[in-house]
Amino acid sequence: MVKGMEVLYSSTRDSGKKVTASQAILKGLSEDGGLFVPDHIPTLPCSMREFADKDYQDTAYEVMRLFLTDFTEEELKGCIARAYDSKFDTEVIAPLVEAEGTYYLELFHGATIAFKDMALSILPHLMITSARKNHVENEIVILTATSGDTGKAALAGFAGVEGTKIIVFYPKNGVSPIQEKQMVTQKGDNTFVVGIHGNFDDAQTGVKTLFNDRQLAEEMAEQGLQFSSANSINIGRLVPQVVYYVYAYAQLLKEDKIQDGEKINVVVPTGNFGNILAAFYAKNMGVPINKLICASNENKVLYDFFMTGEYDRNREFKLTSSPSMDILISSNLERLIYRIAGSDAQKNVSLMQALSKHGSYQITEEMREQLTDFYGNYADEKETADRIRQMYENTGYVLDTHTAVASAVYQKYAADSGDTTKTVIASTASPFKFTRSVMNAIDQKYDSLSDFELVDELSRIGNVDVPGAIKEIRTAPVVHDNVCDKTEMKAVVKQFLHIV
Repeated sequence: MVKGMEVLYSSTRDSGKKVTASQAILKGLSEDGGLFVPDHIPTLPCSMREFADKDYQDTAYEVMRLFLTDFTEEELKGCIARAYDSKFDTEVIAPLVEAEGTYYLELFHGATIAFKDMALSILPHLMITSARKNHVENEIVILTATSGDTGKAALAGFAGVEGTKIIVFYPKNGVSPIQEKQMVTQKGDNTFVVGIHGNFDDAQTGVKTLFNDRQLAEEMAEQGLQFSSANSINIGRLVPQVVYYVYAYAQLLKEDKIQDGEKINVVVPTGNFGNILAAFYAKNMGVPINKLICASNENKVLYDFFMTGEYDRNREFKLTSSPSMDILISSNLERLIYRIAGSDAQKNVSLMQALSKHGSYQITEEMREQLTDFYGNYADEKETADRIRQMYENTGYVLDTHTAVASAVYQKYAADSGDTTKTVIASTASPFKFTRSVMNAIDQKYDSLSDFELVDELSRIGNVDVPGAIKEIRTAPVVHDNVCDKTEMKAVVKQFLHIV
């Protein structure tokens, strides 16, 4: 595509209506329930060799300006400077660590020690800038569902941000103790956290229903309020995630681990598909990526999809040790489906209606042929734990449960394919978020210790400092003790917003 060309966004369910990047960020979700997608994937403006000399902030600017074409240079650089600063405990923001000949892209050095920080540190700034650009007078209410990490990262990003409120729903018994503690201790008058009796898919479905509730929207407008989203359905979440794949390749080049133009594989543990979709966008922009390896846990709806072409959520939902991947409705997959359907909104709508009505859909052979860049596999609970233990025993490097799923799947891929291409694994969370699962995997003797004793022991055996995010919650008081049924989400939202 032409360099510098404007990128507009249309809904996956109606390609006729186009909006600017800032409008898509503000809306979060299209009125028709579709997700915003760019009308073309822009091409990187310079060679990967040139990127090798750029720091994370400069890389972010060069990548994001191609997607957010209605932002000025000053606006975008301002957002980036405020996002990628001392909140991260390393200047490089996303370091690459080599272990057993594979490169782990550590995406957990932000304020909440999970990869969501990479996007949610900047989203509030993109949102406020977008509101100003579009002369929005209303207060923006961020409404989001979380399977564990998005919630805290969004809360930390939006807490105290003028002109915003944030409401987070999470599955009451479906996140780790550390994840829950991070959310319920969140300070800020504009924050509201609610545990629901149900799983993540229930929370996500409830949020989407509230977004599409016209009556509620009218009641909110009367009070000068409007919804937006911090979930990965927001294009303002997806675009920043593309950056770190460009950065990872450039860093390998800089360190002479690869030759310019040499392809790499990328492995991503995912339930929602957003993080691997960002890698797919990076590949389409010109990053030399060979295979996109999609790693699932026992909720292996994505693995089955890549194997059969059928997406089927009609199955038992399993709570695992990698809770951020415990998802049966991969909302970001819709963006890929739309693309492989030839950007045919009607075709996509009919598949999404089948999903809503029957819980499944089948893509055509022609569509399947466009998925040859992807490889899907999964790791069960035992394989995940074994992988944590093996990696620790072999190298001293400690993986969290989600990264361990990715690492175990990569081993299967390498054995299946014989492919020796150099590989980057997205390391999506700090092991300190899942201390019990991680320490039990290393040795069952640790199970008698309390959560925070485990933290100290992990720090000792892994020879890594306890992250600031964990130190904070040791003594922090619980601020949010709200729990509701999944049918009560609307009432709870209205109560918080004082809508009678």
